[in-house]
Amino acid sequence: MRSTTTPKGVRAQKPALGEQLDRFATSLRADFRFAPLNALILIAIMVAGLAVHLSWYPFTAKAVLLFVGSALALAVILRMAQVWESVLIFGTAVCLTAYLQLRPDSEVLLTSVIAGVLVAPAIQIAYQWERAVVLRFGKFLAIRKAGVFPIVPVIDKVARFVDQRIRVNDFSAETTLTSDTVPVSVDAIAFWMVWDAQKAVLEVEQFEDAVILSAQTALRNAIGKNDLANLLSERDRLGHEIQKVLEEKTNAWGITTHAVEIRDVIIPKDLEDAMSRQAQAERERQSRIILGTAETEIAEKFARASVHYRDNPVALHLRAMNMVYEGLRQKGSMIIVPSTAVETMGLGALGGLTAFERAMPPKSAGHPGAEDSPADAAARAG
Repeated sequence: MRSTTTPKGVRAQKPALGEQLDRFATSLRADFRFAPLNALILIAIMVAGLAVHLSWYPFTAKAVLLFVGSALALAVILRMAQVWESVLIFGTAVCLTAYLQLRPDSEVLLTSVIAGVLVAPAIQIAYQWERAVVLRFGKFLAIRKAGVFPIVPVIDKVARFVDQRIRVNDFSAETTLTSDTVPVSVDAIAFWMVWDAQKAVLEVEQFEDAVILSAQTALRNAIGKNDLANLLSERDRLGHEIQKVLEEKTNAWGITTHAVEIRDVIIPKDLEDAMSRQAQAERERQSRIILGTAETEIAEKFARASVHYRDNPVALHLRAMNMVYEGLRQKGSMIIVPSTAVETMGLGALGGLTAFERAMPPKSAGHPGAEDSPADAAARAG
């Protein structure tokens, strides 16, 4: 596969030669499909004619080279140009060349050329997922199912090999205004299939283009009926609406639409930034509301706790000591408590007595005039 660049800068894949020939064979421009089996039949008939010719007439290298080369050239030409005109023109050219080069001993070779160029394209093959629409003298003849089927040379034409598998096509609506006048570009994909090959070929010129253009029009209409918020939040509903519109239109063509899915909604950059700021402000507002609600609940809990502590000073004293303990439990931490809390717990007097005891020199036990330390006196008093 080779890639090319479109005028809008989108890189598109250019199909290979074999894929291009297959597409041509299944289009309205081709009269038949010249597959490897057809090439094998053509070469086999011409080689068989050459073998008969050599059995009747003396061997000549000119006849072998001319006929084998002509068979290979005809196979390539009919593969490239799969129309009855190419069969008649190039078949006649090969017959004329063989007659001029090998006369008068060219009857068998001419017969094999004519048989090969007419019989080989008359054997057609439809794949399992295909239906072949056959015309005779320009009128509809029949729908051929999968497998091998014959056609009358020059008279019959395989108008089209229709693929009846589910197909997926993408389409878009660029710079379309929503109901609240916001320009958006929407990308979508459609899943559809041909269930009646006769209607699809005989009633619509190019049914693939018809389906895609109809889907694009339905998408634009749906965008115009909805605002931006609905486009962003209700993609499934929008896809179902487009599917119903397509189903009503394409059902008469023998085509059904299975689903339409919205892939992406592209909005202008400025509007995207504004919506981002709006969402950020909304999240900030929600966080402030949550924080205020938490503060209110905490205050209510403290108010309820104060009812229990108001008439129970012992419980309040224990709670204060527990708070100080929790703060001092961390190594190297420092805690500042109100003076009222220090007085309530008696930490100030106890701390002062302890500091005074550490500042006084120690006295030996039993020494005359020895007095009790302030800490011991306070302990006994307590």
